[in-house]
Amino acid sequence: MSDDVRELLGRAAEDAGRPVISTEAVYAKAARVRWRRRAAVSAGAVCTVALGAFVVPQLSSFAPEAPRTASVAAPAKPPGGTERAARLVQLLPGGIGAVEEVSFADIIKHASPLPPEPPRTGPLDGQYAVRRDGGVGYLTVDVSDAKAVERKLGGSPRVKDLCKQGNGERARTECVREKLPGGRVLTIWSDAMDYGDGTPQWGPELTARLVLADGSELAVRDSTGFEADIVQGPLLKTPPLTRAQLHALMLRPELLPGK
Repeated sequence: MSDDVRELLGRAAEDAGRPVISTEAVYAKAARVRWRRRAAVSAGAVCTVALGAFVVPQLSSFAPEAPRTASVAAPAKPPGGTERAARLVQLLPGGIGAVEEVSFADIIKHASPLPPEPPRTGPLDGQYAVRRDGGVGYLTVDVSDAKAVERKLGGSPRVKDLCKQGNGERARTECVREKLPGGRVLTIWSDAMDYGDGTPQWGPELTARLVLADGSELAVRDSTGFEADIVQGPLLKTPPLTRAQLHALMLRPELLPGK
């Protein structure tokens, strides 16, 4: 006999003289008691779970954040670290080395904070480090529209032949001037960059300038690097691009606006 039934029969005996309670009624009432107790326990369990669901997130906010890991499906970082560097790499010959976009304001002047990014006329305008054989050289790409070229000249007439030494100018060694279709003129020369002491002290380089028919200009420096108290690496033995490779790069339309 269960405790619930025994308890109800005991109460029935105490109420002797009152209307008789049948055994069936006692068992039915005991069943109702057991049902109410189970319902109370179930409700308590539901409340406990609900309370736990509320408390746990609150506690989790005080727990140290777990390290975040990149998804294996995340897109890989483009070569060179930026979209411009990745696009430039596609125009360069294989084996040139590792190419990444840099800022001379950072690696030369150590400016902090860095100045605002200058306006860009060409889609790949920028400064790029080239790492090869333990050294670091640089490529710079800069497109100037006709108005910018005029401002740079300050009213002085444009030099028609850069290979001819002007008044007060240093002679450009190994200078080659080439007339191209469409009124373009390409000039490439060597520069020892021996301008005396200073920081940074640039190493030898090749310089190329493409003048377009509308007066705009594409300029590229192909430098072995620079020497200073803090550098990214020693000079390259030769510029990142050979003269022939630089010539080919200057003719790529991808360097010009709208191409």
